Amino acid sequence: MISTTPFDSIIFDLDGTLWDSTANVVVAWQRAKEQVDYIRRDITRDDVRSITGLAYDVIFETLFPYLDDDKRNEFKGICAKHELDVLYKLGGDLYPELASTLTYLQQKYRLFIVSNCQAGYIEVFLGKQGMDQYFEGHQCYGTKGQPKFRNILDVVSDYSLQNPVYIGDTNGDRDSAAKAGVPFIFASYGFGKDVTGGIATIDQVADLKNIL
Repeated sequence: MISTTPFDSIIFDLDGTLWDSTANVVVAWQRAKEQVDYIRRDITRDDVRSITGLAYDVIFETLFPYLDDDKRNEFKGICAKHELDVLYKLGGDLYPELASTLTYLQQKYRLFIVSNCQAGYIEVFLGKQGMDQYFEGHQCYGTKGQPKFRNILDVVSDYSLQNPVYIGDTNGDRDSAAKAGVPFIFASYGFGKDVTGGIATIDQVADLKNIL
């Protein structure tokens, strides 16, 4: 167990922490690519993995720096629609023992999600994957267009959390938690590498049952 004041809640990142949707995001973005004539090459799973965790606007600035703002925003909108449609039908890959771990954690903590995804994405995860029974609330970049640390602070304020912990898989997650004044646990099985500075590291979701 982590030796600290008992936490009253856990806030999770989504991509790379609770599930991996990259394979089906590629399917969606490839469909979007077929609708336009200005994307230079196919979109790969490595592309999607490389930007996981970034704010949705920043993702398209990073992957398509050669596009002007109008075309980038157009393509982002097409991708967003196809992404939600495809994930609603196909879902993503839940990490092993996720449901059993959340069942255990729910007996002791209030559970939440804060992600840098587009609006509607968390709802697809909750509905398609049957995860809505575990989580009390959520917030994302697409709702207000604000950085992750502010979304963490909003969840803390909106739900009157006293001592939350944030679990994520990237340096961006760690930095956001730090800015929000929330302890951080690193999920090493996700997309981030060389992430330090957390209060603990988990190598699989089920490790949470041993440390919390």
